[in-house]
Amino acid sequence: MLYIVPTPIGNLQDITLRALEVLKQADFVLCEDTRQTKKLLDSYGINTKTIRYHEGDKFSVENCLSLLKGGKVCALVSDAGTPCVSDPGWRLVRRAREEGIKVCALPGASALTCALSASGVGGGGFVFLGFTSRKPGKIVKLLKSSFELEKPVVIYESPYRVVKFLKLVKDNFENPITCVLAREITKTFEEYLSGSLEDIIKNLESRKKILGEFVVILDARSSKQKEEDDEEFNY
Repeated sequence: MLYIVPTPIGNLQDITLRALEVLKQADFVLCEDTRQTKKLLDSYGINTKTIRYHEGDKFSVENCLSLLKGGKVCALVSDAGTPCVSDPGWRLVRRAREEGIKVCALPGASALTCALSASGVGGGGFVFLGFTSRKPGKIVKLLKSSFELEKPVVIYESPYRVVKFLKLVKDNFENPITCVLAREITKTFEEYLSGSLEDIIKNLESRKKILGEFVVILDARSSKQKEEDDEEFNY
């Protein structure tokens, strides 16, 4: 049995009772970084053995799979948030399903849903791109095709690249784009910035240092399209 267990993205209290129970009862916890996961387990007095899971290492994937095939109950976690959503895990899940091993995903913390729910961006749907390519040409091509769907676009970005990314968007798309940035979600210095690309770029460039992982929401819909979407999804 393989459980996919979301872990807190910042605040350690953001974990479900069910997730804690699974982590306690599992034979092994498969994790990105055993040191990081140990902090969470220790904070709740959980002594389950941890094993590092390395998505890019075939031996690691097969080793974890062999535990599952041997009848062990394993809980798969990432350092923060939900595994397999721009985090490691999908290769093991795919192999487990191929072998007929039951996979159970638990609901829980996700930076994506947190940012969207607090952004005020409507539309009834969105396009999630996760972490984008490092190649400017590929980023522009991907965004162009995504904007054509007339839905808000959500990506993850690092503090080291976020300004460069926003400038790339500003320089390659003429239509006005509303942007919402969320960083340090659920943490002490949680922050949301919203407005034009120009204003947000100026805000970030004025800082001595940019910290925290970012969720970037780009809304390139026309005013008319926004109104139509808001009317259609007026719950």
